[in-house]
Amino acid sequence: MSGLLEGRNAIIYGGGGGIGGGVARKFSEEGARVFLVGRTREKLEAVASEIATAGGSAEVAVFDALDEQAVEAHAEEVIRQGGSLDVSLNLISRGDVQGTPLVGMGADDLLRAVHNGLKSNFLTARAAGRQMIEQGAGVILHLNSASGAGAMPGMGSTGPADAATEAFMRYLAAELGPRGVRVCGIWTAGVAETLSQDRLTSVGGEGAPTPRSAAEMIAGMSALRRTPRLADIAGLAAFLASDGAAGITGTMINATCGLVLR
Repeated sequence: MSGLLEGRNAIIYGGGGGIGGGVARKFSEEGARVFLVGRTREKLEAVASEIATAGGSAEVAVFDALDEQAVEAHAEEVIRQGGSLDVSLNLISRGDVQGTPLVGMGADDLLRAVHNGLKSNFLTARAAGRQMIEQGAGVILHLNSASGAGAMPGMGSTGPADAATEAFMRYLAAELGPRGVRVCGIWTAGVAETLSQDRLTSVGGEGAPTPRSAAEMIAGMSALRRTPRLADIAGLAAFLASDGAAGITGTMINATCGLVLR
């Protein structure tokens, strides 16, 4: 039996991260050839090695998704190697700051995530969109925390960054839809397997909760009383990238386990 993504080529920006690696492995299981992009070769190669061991195909490229020329050149290289660019998924870290009241936050801390998130999604989506228009098909995906649709104290730069990227993606979906290209996003919250202390501290500072406490807090506030799992997000991303989601574009799919009800 063929997989959902049999014969397709997918770029995953942030492919060496917890979510990126999980999605890459799922895409490969579903038949895709994956092209992993990130800034840390060791992490990317570890994911690529796992995929190769399982019988899949993964290529690694080390560059910053904020580098316009590198993004464009890599998209063209994927076309040369694979013959098409079918899926683009942006999962890069933005430099979010949480836990600081907005009135006590510096402008750089507020704008960093907005700038990095919007610029990287613009560059990667634009590079993919140009190729996909020529093909008459393709899927552009991104992921955020759903904070752009809410108003929770202490979320700092995350809400504005989410909202900026979502607005851009909606407009992009409207422009690319007539050319056969879909643009979708995933809302998630604290994916259990990725809640490392280092990551929580980098976002929330020294007062950040432990991974266990963070997971318990998310589960306690969620309608399903659990945190999203990596398999939930990877499976959803594979579905959205597949023909099974052919009627879905210009929207965010809610995989927060009911942390956000909308």
